[in-house]
Formats: sequence, structure tokens, C-alpha cells
Amino acid sequence: MATEKKTILLIIEDDELLLRALYLTFHESNYTIATAPDGDTGLKMAERMKPNAILLDLLLPKMNGFDFLKYLKANPALKDIPVIVLSNLGDSDSLAKAKELGATDYFVKSNTDLDDLKNKIAKIV
Repeated sequence: MATEKKTILLIIEDDELLLRALYLTFHESNYTIATAPDGDTGLKMAERMKPNAILLDLLLPKMNGFDFLKYLKANPALKDIPVIVLSNLGDSDSLAKAKELGATDYFVKSNTDLDDLKNKIAKIV
């Protein structure tokens, strides 16, 4: 009997309350969830785990989300992992920069419904 392979989602977020809400949202949907509190740890986890998708905040300690995207997309083993940005930065410059660096999609935290986010990630992976 074949076992169904779970989708691995790496969530890189330093806000513990939001991280908990995201964890619960995706855990209920049969994802395997890994979390990182900063960009540096997140990059190391991505290298080790090769997740199916990454949910990334931009304002992070140790390594911000823009630098994370640069390093991730420069790594041939990781460059094809879809990265969905979830940030408080809602300005067009941040959106354009994230997309230019390889983000698959961009959501502003205050305007995002977690069910919509879950549906978007399900379509991407």
C-alpha cells in the first residue's frame, strides 16, 4: 500500500502569533510544516529539506527576505522552489523587488485571508 507523500511547506516568519496561525492553517490541510524565525535559519532549512514551497516574510532578523530570495534563487538546487511572500510591506517597490528576485506571489498581511492564502499555495504546489 502506497503512502501519500505530504507537501512540505517551510514558513519563515518572526511574528510568533502569525506563525502559529499559519502553522494551524496549513497543518490542518495535511501539509508537513517546518518553521524558521529568521532568514538565515530558513535558508539552512531550505537547503536541508528542499521544501515544496516557502512562505516568506520580508522583515526578518539575521537575513531579510530580499537577501533570502537572492541566495535561494542563486542556488541551482533550490532555485525552482516557489516562494510566496507574506509581508507587511505593501508598497509597489517592495512588491516589484520581490518579484524581480524570484517570488512566485506576494501577499500583504493586513489584506490577506488565510483561506485565500491556503488556496493559492495549494494551486502552486
